[in-house]
Amino acid sequence: MNTNSETDIPRTLGIEKSSGKRRLLRRLIISCLLLSAVAVAVGLFFTRNEAEPMEFKTQLVSRGDIIIKVSATGNLEPTNQVDVGSELSGIIETVAVNYNDTVTVGQVLARLDTDKIEAQVLQSEAALDAAKAQVLQAQATLKEKTLELQRLKKAYELSGGKVPSHYDLDAAEAALARAKADEASAKAQMAKAQATLKAEETDLAKTVIRSPINGIVLSRDVEPGQTVAASLQAPVLFTLAEDLTQMELHVDVDEADVGQVKEGQEAEFTVDAYPDKTFPARITQIRYSSTNTDGVVTYETVLEVDNSKLLLRPGMTATAEITIQKVANALLAPNAALRFTPPEKNELKEETHTESGTVMSKLMPRPPRPRKTSPDNRTNTAGSTANSRVWTLNDGHLVPIQVKTGVTDGSMTEIVEGAIESGMELVVAVTSEQK
Repeated sequence: MNTNSETDIPRTLGIEKSSGKRRLLRRLIISCLLLSAVAVAVGLFFTRNEAEPMEFKTQLVSRGDIIIKVSATGNLEPTNQVDVGSELSGIIETVAVNYNDTVTVGQVLARLDTDKIEAQVLQSEAALDAAKAQVLQAQATLKEKTLELQRLKKAYELSGGKVPSHYDLDAAEAALARAKADEASAKAQMAKAQATLKAEETDLAKTVIRSPINGIVLSRDVEPGQTVAASLQAPVLFTLAEDLTQMELHVDVDEADVGQVKEGQEAEFTVDAYPDKTFPARITQIRYSSTNTDGVVTYETVLEVDNSKLLLRPGMTATAEITIQKVANALLAPNAALRFTPPEKNELKEETHTESGTVMSKLMPRPPRPRKTSPDNRTNTAGSTANSRVWTLNDGHLVPIQVKTGVTDGSMTEIVEGAIESGMELVVAVTSEQK
C-alpha cells in the first residue's frame, strides 16, 4: 500500500519527465547566478571609483619680467645705396674696380672709348674758331660802315646840305644798321659754337665714370669691351653702398600690430646665416604708405642696425621681434589658471549619487554635460586690465580669488591686484588620475 503511494508521488509532481529538461533547468539557474555575481562586481567597481576624491593640477605663481613682442620679417639694406650708370652710349674701354672694393669720391670706376667724342670736340672747336672769324669780319664791316656814314654827314655839313643827297645818307645809315645786325648774328653764332663745344667737352668728361660717394662696390654689371646703350635711361653699371657698418632693416608690420609699434622701440632679429645669434635694432621710422599682398595689409617699418663687425650683408632676410611693452619684476600667473572653471555643484552631486543608479546606468553612462564658462575669467590683451578669478586649494577644497590682470605674453599674465603672492599654487585643471 505504501509502495504504491511512493511511486505515485513523482508521477503527481511531474518529475518523471526526461533528463533533458532537468539539465536545461540547471543551466538556467547557473546563468542567473553568474549574472548576479557580475552585476555585484560591476557595482562594487564603480562604487570604489566614485569614492575616490577629485584631484586637481596646480601651477605656482612666480615673479619675473614679462615682455610683449610683435614679430615681423623683412630684408637688410644699406643706409645709402647708389646706382652708378652711364649717360652716354659707347664701348667700355676699361673697368677699374671689382666687387667689394672700397672706393672714394671721384675715384675712377670705368672708362668709355673716347675716339668718337674726341672727334666731335675737334669739330666743335673748329666751328667756334669759324664763328669767331665771322665776328671779326662783322666788326670790321661795322667799322667801315660807321666811318662811311660819318664822312657823308661831314660833307653834307660842309656843302650846306647840297651833297650828298638825302638818298645817299639814308642808304649809308641802312648799311650801318645791317653791319650792326651782322655783328650781332656773328656773336650769336660764336656763342652757339661755344655751347656746343662745352657740351662735347662735358660728354668727353663723362666717358670717365667716377664714384659719387665713399663706399663699397656691391655689384659690377659691366665688363671691358661691352657696349653700353643709354637711349631712354642710363643703364646701371655699379651699385655702391656708402657705409655697411650702419645698415637698415625694412620689415612689414601687420595692420593689427602697427598701432602698438612706435619710433624708438627696441627690437632684436635673427638671420639664417647666424641662426644662434641675435642682433639688436631700434625703430627709426614707421611709414604711412601700406602694402596689400594677397589681402594682407602691412606697413613698412625701418629699424636702425649696428653692423660694425660686418657680419650682416645687404639683402639678408631677417625675422625681427619688436618689444612693444616690458614690465619688470611682475607677479605672474599662468594663463591656464585664469581660464580654469571648476565643475558645477549639480554635476558634483550627480557624480556622487550615481552609486544609487541601476547596473545599466553603470554600464552605459550618459555623456558628460558641457560646463559653463565663468564670465569672470577674461583674458586681457597687452596693456589692458580686466577682472578675473583664479582658484586655489584649501584642505582639498577649491577657494576662489578675485584678481585684476595686466599684460600677457600668451602663457603668463601679470597680476595687478589680488590676494595672491609668489609661490602660491593655482588650480589649472581637474585630473582624473587615481592614486
